[in-house]
Amino acid sequence: MEEQKKNNKAGIRKAVIGLLLVTALYFGAKKVIFTLTHETTDNAQIETSIVPVLTRIAGYVKTISIKDYDSVGQNQLVAAIDDAELQAQLEEQKADLQQSLADVSNAQAQLENGILALKNNKGQVDLKTIKQKKATNDFNRDQNLFKEQAITRKQLEETEYQLSSSVQELSNAQTELATANNRIAVLRQNVNRSMALIDMKKSKIKETELKLSYTQIMTPSAGKIGKKNINVGQFVQAGTPLFSIVNDSSYWVVANFKESQLESLQEGKKVNIRLDAFPELPIEGTILSVSDATGAKFSLLPPDNSSGNFIKVTQRIPVKIAINNQAAFKNKLRAGMSVFITVDK
Repeated sequence: MEEQKKNNKAGIRKAVIGLLLVTALYFGAKKVIFTLTHETTDNAQIETSIVPVLTRIAGYVKTISIKDYDSVGQNQLVAAIDDAELQAQLEEQKADLQQSLADVSNAQAQLENGILALKNNKGQVDLKTIKQKKATNDFNRDQNLFKEQAITRKQLEETEYQLSSSVQELSNAQTELATANNRIAVLRQNVNRSMALIDMKKSKIKETELKLSYTQIMTPSAGKIGKKNINVGQFVQAGTPLFSIVNDSSYWVVANFKESQLESLQEGKKVNIRLDAFPELPIEGTILSVSDATGAKFSLLPPDNSSGNFIKVTQRIPVKIAINNQAAFKNKLRAGMSVFITVDK
C-alpha cells in the first residue's frame, strides 16, 4: 500500500515537472518567436512641443491670472508688468510732441513771412533799377545841355547826385535781396529740422507704446501651463522665463532603436505603443522619420572615436513615431511618459 502511494506521488511529481517543462517550453518558444519576428525598445518616451514664455521688458509683476497647470488659449492675457512709469513717460512724450508741432507752425509762419519779404525786396530792386536807369538818362542829357551852356553847373551837379543816390539805393536793395534769400534758406532748414524732430518724437512715442504692449504678457500658443516661476510683486528682467506652455493637442513618440534594428524601420510602417502608465491601452503608431544621426551626435560632448582607446558601443538612432487616433488617448498622454515600442520585422 505504501509502495503504491509512493508511486502515485512520484507520478504526480513527474506530471507537475512535465507540465512546468511544457509551460516553460511554450513561453520560451513564444518569446523566441516574438524576438525573431519583432524589434522592440523601451528607450522611448512621449514628446510634444513646449513653448517658453519670456518677458520682453523689465519691471515688477503687477497681476497674474493663471495657476500651475491651467489650460490657456492662444493670445490669452496671463500676466501684466507694472506700466505706471511707462505711462508717465508716454504722457510726457506726447506733450513734448505737441510743443514741437507748435514750433513747426511757428517756423512755417516765419518762412511764409520771409517769402513775402523776399517778394518785397525783389520789387524794391526792380524799382531801384528803374530809378537808376532814369537817373543815368537824366545825367547824360544834362551833361549835353551843360556843354551847350543850356543849364547851370548846379543843375548838372544835382542830376549827378541823383544818379549816385540811385546807384547806392540799388546796391542797398540788392544786398537786402541777397540777405532775404539767405534768410529763406535758414528758415527752410528750421522747418525741415522741426519736422525731423517731430518724426523722431513720434518714433519715441511708438517705441514707448510698444514697450507698454510688452507689459501685457500674452500666450504665444494654446496648451497647458507648466509650473509658473513668477509671483505678484516680483521684479523680472527682460528675457526672464516666466513659465512654459505644453502643447496638449499634439503628441508623438521618439524611440531610440539600436543601429542593428534599423533594417526593420521604414517610414510609414505601423508600430505598437504601450504606455508604462496604462499598459492595457491599445495604441498604434506610424513611423514618420528616422534621424540622420545617432543620439550621441546630439550630445553636448559627442564621443571622439579617433582616440586610441576605442571601445565599440552599439549606437542608438532616434525614430519619430506618430500616434494614430491620438484624440482617443488625449487625456492619458503626457509629455515625458515612458513607452515600450514593438515593430514587426
